[in-house]
Amino acid sequence: MDDSQTAAPPSRGPSPRRLAGALLGLVHGHVALFSEEIREQQARTVALLILTGLCVLFGLLLIVGLSAALLILFWDSYRFWVISLLCLFYALGLLGCAASLVQRMRTAPAPFSASLEELARDREQLLP
Repeated sequence: MDDSQTAAPPSRGPSPRRLAGALLGLVHGHVALFSEEIREQQARTVALLILTGLCVLFGLLLIVGLSAALLILFWDSYRFWVISLLCLFYALGLLGCAASLVQRMRTAPAPFSASLEELARDREQLLP
């Protein structure tokens, strides 16, 4: 027998079916990662919102109680000074918290950073 008749034909590159399967696998991995990140972000956000609401509630109750106690204590002699100082204290607290909130929002990491990094790695591998 002749060797040229039994040898496999030379490959001309990946078949369209194999290429489509590889792309489908790549897309599936990214969608699964994206879905998991959304699920984690949702659970984290709900927990943070609940804790934030409770902190605000208890903080307001504490502020009201302490303010009432100070006003009752100094009602006869320094009521206007106490009210003024309490308002100043609350205003400074508000400004400090607002500045911290704005700073945190500006420096927050991008959402879905793991998915974006994975896409960038795939792009580097696929493109010459």
